[in-house]
Amino acid sequence: MPHCIAEPCIGNKCAACVAVCPVEAIHPTEEEEDFDSVEMLHIDRDKCIDCGLCVDECPVEAIFPEDELPEKWQKYLDRNAAYFLHS
Repeated sequence: MPHCIAEPCIGNKCAACVAVCPVEAIHPTEEEEDFDSVEMLHIDRDKCIDCGLCVDECPVEAIFPEDELPEKWQKYLDRNAAYFLHS
């Protein structure tokens, strides 16, 4: 089950999760051109291997396995997916 980044990431974008992801599924990284222009990070569900390392690194508790994403943040499943369609 892939993971999803939700609302607590907005305005925070702590990139600690990027550093621990073994498959580089979290974007944009600080090195990518659009890092400053997006309000949150996103997880590519096609690359995520469900290791959970990012969950422990997130200081704002914004990352969830998709099947544990709180109901109030379900829209972030589509938002994460949409980022990768346009990048």
